[in-house]
Amino acid sequence: MKNHKYQVQIEWTGNEGFGTKSYNSYNRNHEIIVSEKYDTIKASSDPSFMGESTRYNPEELFLSSLSSCHMLWYLHLCSAHKIIVVEYTDEASGIMTETDNGSGKFVEVTLAPNVTITDANQLIKAKELHKKANEMCFIANSCNFAIKHEPNIRTV
Repeated sequence: MKNHKYQVQIEWTGNEGFGTKSYNSYNRNHEIIVSEKYDTIKASSDPSFMGESTRYNPEELFLSSLSSCHMLWYLHLCSAHKIIVVEYTDEASGIMTETDNGSGKFVEVTLAPNVTITDANQLIKAKELHKKANEMCFIANSCNFAIKHEPNIRTV
């Protein structure tokens, strides 16, 4: 077994002069910083929880992590199977259920990759590799719910 360590810095930038004196006295803006990366991610909470709609929220970042990890594994597997992918986009969606006490959890995520490959003879294998990519994805393996896949694969 091989361990990999990751570290991020979160800096709250939403103190409007009163700190967290009340639920409405502060904003949810923060920055996600990873050393040696060029860009800082401007984040907030979902607007449903008084966040800024123009900033990324944790739920979107979670969903994008699942989608990105799946894509990277899928591209690797296609490369290993000599399937040439020339385009890949994903329209990922998820459902988070909020409980009575205000907590919540994701209960469903659907990845809907649109993939373009060069060889029509490999369409079936290209579709099958989504299942293997899901089995290999680090983020998907960390979830306590199944991730659905609705791939659309075409050729140029």
